[in-house]
Amino acid sequence: MPSYRVIFRPFFEAPAALQAAILMIIGCAFLSILAGLIRSLSDSGLHVFEIVFLRNVAGLLALAPWFIKNGVSGLKTQRPGLFFIRGFFGFLSMVAWFYAASTIPLAEAVALNFTAPIFGTLLAIIILKEVVRLRRWMAIFVGFAGAMIILRPGAIEMSMGAYAAIFAAATMACSVTCVKMLSSSESTPSIVAWTQIIILPMSLIPALLYWVMPTLDQLLLVAAMGVCATLGHLFFTRAFAVADATYVLPFDFSRLVFSAIIGFIIFGQEPDQYVWIGAGIIFVSTVYIALREAALNKKQEVQKSAGVANATAKNVEQ
Repeated sequence: MPSYRVIFRPFFEAPAALQAAILMIIGCAFLSILAGLIRSLSDSGLHVFEIVFLRNVAGLLALAPWFIKNGVSGLKTQRPGLFFIRGFFGFLSMVAWFYAASTIPLAEAVALNFTAPIFGTLLAIIILKEVVRLRRWMAIFVGFAGAMIILRPGAIEMSMGAYAAIFAAATMACSVTCVKMLSSSESTPSIVAWTQIIILPMSLIPALLYWVMPTLDQLLLVAAMGVCATLGHLFFTRAFAVADATYVLPFDFSRLVFSAIIGFIIFGQEPDQYVWIGAGIIFVSTVYIALREAALNKKQEVQKSAGVANATAKNVEQ
């Protein structure tokens, strides 16, 4: 048995649900640290466009083992147009999210980012032609009400960072919708690789306009950013592979907790009560949406299995 399996034997022998919860929380911690690193790089003098470019360089380097193993053949695709659209929305989402994380309190940025599944449901209705009934519509409206509690338009002045956080969530939903469409014919590593390849030149052009040669300390933060982004998404992916999404998703709320802690300790940020209340409302609505989608998918699978069984029985009778 490998040494790491001996060390982590209690984890590997734990129930799948507990493993998924631990993996998700660790992934949330890494992604929260990533947001803190973005804020630190911005405070150190790097423009958000340059930070986005350096993040994508680090992401592409992280994929080097996959490129070495698969070569150019792993990038063959019949859907280059959809890959470009996915990369374009991914770039917009990344720029908006990095700007939000560098200008407003981290907890507020993360709380508003929780609206992404709500935008995703709306896109599924428009693009994927999914049927959404009354209860899911109510969950959508409740989620947006939670966002309004955080933003309080009219009561406080809306900042560009808040607008950017909402825009990041909306464009992230567009990107995820593209991934759903691509996943029917493309592998996950191929989707990730193409995204990095497409976003890299997109991020280079605006980065050159604001380019400042990074210092050694800034490069170390960039390296840490690449490591946290890669590990965060790996833990996320593994958590969803170990257990159902409906069980794993609620632990995503720990991102808000970690971000609030990092924001308070490192940047002296104190999220107000409206952020916590609004985030809680948004999150409950997104979890409900996930539960409804899982229940409907399960119902469709049962109906499909029943249809296959009936058809088989008729064939036997004939």
